[in-house]
Amino acid sequence: MDDPTVQWCSMFGYIKMGSKPSASGLPKPAVIANKIFEMRMTHYFASKDDNTSRLNGHAGREVYMEVVRDGTFDMELCMRRFAELYRELFSEKDGPFLERHGRLLFLAYLDPLVNGLGFYHIESEFTDQRRMDIVVDFGPDQFIIEMKLWKGEAAREKAYEQLLGYMDSKNMDKGYLLTFDFRKEKPPECAAEWVQAGDKQIFEVTV
Repeated sequence: MDDPTVQWCSMFGYIKMGSKPSASGLPKPAVIANKIFEMRMTHYFASKDDNTSRLNGHAGREVYMEVVRDGTFDMELCMRRFAELYRELFSEKDGPFLERHGRLLFLAYLDPLVNGLGFYHIESEFTDQRRMDIVVDFGPDQFIIEMKLWKGEAAREKAYEQLLGYMDSKNMDKGYLLTFDFRKEKPPECAAEWVQAGDKQIFEVTV
């Protein structure tokens, strides 16, 4: 609370401060006060990002015409195109930035594609520092996307379980998983494939 920015945000009601200490004894972190503020802040920081103009340039009319056809949104193609762009933009020196803000770059890429005929929102109930769940509504269709950082195979399996559970709650047969992998020994090419999980399918992209 001694941080001037935190104090300012708390004073105007943009954030709520944790009232009880966590299990570690440290104060609970501040949280955004409500979903409206959360989405406004997401859009704001996406627009401020230096890479946004480059992302929006890639997600221009040609990509839009590919991804949106006859009022239908092709989420698989959208994620494949983002992976291609990510490969073009990525460099080792940008690793620390992308590890913190890579998911924000995806939202900046997604926004101009869904804007107008659709929208997205962050499921804050399921959000933590390692993963983020996005629900995209486009016309009559709805897509569930989970974004996470690579933290090992055990964490990957847990992400599958969490995504499948969320898909069950929404009664959906298809889900999408976007993983940001910053291991030095990771494969040189981005992986993109459909994975069968019981009676459901998950399109997994690793960048």
